Amino acid sequence: MRIWLLSLLLMAFLVSGNGATGAPLEAYARLPSIENVAVSPAGRTIALIATNGLQRTIIVRDLESGQTTLRGAVGEHKIRDLKWAGEQHLIVVASIAKDDLALVNGYREWFFGSLIDLNTKKIKPLMAKSTADSGAILGPPEVRINDGQQAVFVPGLVLSGGKGLNSLFRVDLRNGTNRIVEKGAPDSVSWVIDSRGQPVAQEVIRGREWSVIARSESGWRTLLSLAWDIDRPYLVGLGRDDASLIYGVPDGKGDWSWKEIRLDGRPAAEFPFGPGTPRPIFGAGDGRLIGYRKLVGDDYRYSYFDPADQSAWDTVQATFPEDRVHLVSGSADRRKAVVLVDSPRNGPVYAFVDLRTRRAEWLGASYAGLAPEDIGSRERVQFNAADGLPLSGYLTLPHSRRPQNLPMVVLVHGGPASRDTPGFDWWAQAVASRGYAVLQVNYRGSTVTGELMTSGYGQWGAKMQTDLSDGVRALAARGVIDPKRVCIMGASYGGYAALAGATLDRGVYRCAVAISAPADLRKLIVDARTFGRGATRYWDRFMGVSGADDPKLERLSPLWNAAKADIPILLIHGTHDTVVPVEQSRAMADALRKAGKTPEVLIQEGEDHWLSGGATRLEMVNASMTFIERHNPP
Repeated sequence: MRIWLLSLLLMAFLVSGNGATGAPLEAYARLPSIENVAVSPAGRTIALIATNGLQRTIIVRDLESGQTTLRGAVGEHKIRDLKWAGEQHLIVVASIAKDDLALVNGYREWFFGSLIDLNTKKIKPLMAKSTADSGAILGPPEVRINDGQQAVFVPGLVLSGGKGLNSLFRVDLRNGTNRIVEKGAPDSVSWVIDSRGQPVAQEVIRGREWSVIARSESGWRTLLSLAWDIDRPYLVGLGRDDASLIYGVPDGKGDWSWKEIRLDGRPAAEFPFGPGTPRPIFGAGDGRLIGYRKLVGDDYRYSYFDPADQSAWDTVQATFPEDRVHLVSGSADRRKAVVLVDSPRNGPVYAFVDLRTRRAEWLGASYAGLAPEDIGSRERVQFNAADGLPLSGYLTLPHSRRPQNLPMVVLVHGGPASRDTPGFDWWAQAVASRGYAVLQVNYRGSTVTGELMTSGYGQWGAKMQTDLSDGVRALAARGVIDPKRVCIMGASYGGYAALAGATLDRGVYRCAVAISAPADLRKLIVDARTFGRGATRYWDRFMGVSGADDPKLERLSPLWNAAKADIPILLIHGTHDTVVPVEQSRAMADALRKAGKTPEVLIQEGEDHWLSGGATRLEMVNASMTFIERHNPP
């Protein structure tokens, strides 16, 4: 196996240490050295997004010669996707938070596509010279062979009767021209394109009715309609051939299943997955469903419908027997692939695998500044909550430190309908490198299983919160951590949990770091009304309330309990947060000050909800660790 590392990436993190137990915080907290990689349909070329931790660069490299054919700086732009359109064109999708498109109130994350011609080295917007009423794109671009030519299909915006319609556009790669293919229905939200580049279905939402509209010889007709309240069905995409579609529906137990339906209305197949949320795998170039992956417990399972595809993937996994392997991008013939190899010793590293030549080569590490001695061990932990509910999570330990009487940080995931996963976690590793044990709990409400998620209904600020402190007590009883030296930190819902640890579940933590945290739940629900009944009911379900007027919201809101805060609090929030507005942290800071407290506040100009900026992400981690080390010395 030949080792290949880009010199740009090798030099990005040649920085001096600061005397802590691991590498400098910059090595963990800056943007990954490589963010994304895509292999061309023929498997001859790769494109990647490289960073120096702060700025992003697009690099295209010929795999046979090893020559770089394109290198272009994109600066601080947030690159969300990288996709090939044939061998000579590259699609780049970026996003920006804007409030000037006059379609919604406040900031919204808008996506924009660009097309790079590798022959001319020119870049132009996907929606250039378009009849669309905005340069934004409303969904992922799809590449197809249409009328014998490679083309890109993009959902865009058309204004009609004062309403924005999600409509479908076709981009001709020969000249970059853009024309509308289909104008969307008033409530269209997504499209399905078959392997020949023909739009065959639309997903439509009218109030609490979810529908799939299919194309027929006589026009568009309703293929399927389902009522929904909170968990909305969704259109996965094209099925296993051009005459079928896949859609997902809740199973009533907190999990999801997929169903296949023929375009003529006949049911085709059903995929009952059980625990774990499936992710589709589509064929490169034709968009047909070829398999799926899901996380079950601590194992990522890839399942393919074609035995030859399954055998190929099994061979890829066998190449890295001690590591977790994730598919990133594949060639059209599915014999060449870029994978992310998550190694307990070396962290995540991108690799290119060629099954025809039985060759694998490293492309580069996600975090090029980290050596094996900078990566702490990560293990699964299990314990019971106070009411006996079995819980699990992950414990990251400082490298070469005995797991005995350690100071600890509880790092809480967002959602709450999300989960922590096995493998490398840059944030947990950054904290552990300073000498702390890091506990991440998949508390009730997490999506490990449907049963665990549904057990969180009505437990926001209650058992969802005490699940975290029960984890602290379990590790203290085993002698792993010192219960008097524990802080709590998190973002989004995790930020709420940090504030709740200071105001509602007191006596467990020495300090709290709350990032992008909802502090006033009534205001959160009022804001959610902008996005419809489903968003509001999502919060209601976990909080156990019945709308914004429920008095229980004040009891659960850290803002209304600010006077009870008995530990130091650091609030961090980005001004371009489109999920939890920055006003939530500003209001919490005001409430704490009025109660005679002295919170520390860091408002990050231009940062979003996902810590996408290199400079602001590093600023967040530096501020957090300075605060924690001051109030809970390692």
